[in-house]
Amino acid sequence: MTGNIPVDMINLRLILVSGKTKEFLFSPNDSAADIAKHVYDNWPMDWEEEQVSSPNILRLIYQGRFLHGNVTLGALKLPLGKTTVMHLVARETLPEPNSQGQRNREKTGESNCCVILSEKYWSLSGFKSVQS
Repeated sequence: MTGNIPVDMINLRLILVSGKTKEFLFSPNDSAADIAKHVYDNWPMDWEEEQVSSPNILRLIYQGRFLHGNVTLGALKLPLGKTTVMHLVARETLPEPNSQGQRNREKTGESNCCVILSEKYWSLSGFKSVQS
C-alpha cells in the first residue's frame, strides 16, 4: 500500500506485539478511538491469534507514548501522503502519567545524577582518598 497513498490521507503501519504488521489509511481527522474501532471492525485474517474482545482495549503507541482516544492524527502533525508507524496493543487502561515531581524536573531541566570526582580533584579540595 505504501506506493499509492492519497495526498490527503495518512497511511498507518500498525505493529502488534507479535511483530505482525498491517497498513491502514486514515484521515487526519480520525482519532485514536476511531482508529481502534476501524481496526477492530476490519481485523486482518492473519492477526486471528491476536483477536481482542472489544475495540475499547486497543491502544495506539506513537513515539513511545500511549495515545488517548480523542487525539487525532492531525493533532500529532503526521505527514499527509506518507506512512507512519505505530504500535497497537491490547490494554484495559492507560498508564498513569508521571508523578508531579517528574514533570517539574522535565520543565526545569533538572535531573538526578551522580558525579564521580577524580583523585586529583579530591586532593585539590583538601580531602584525602581512602585506599582499601
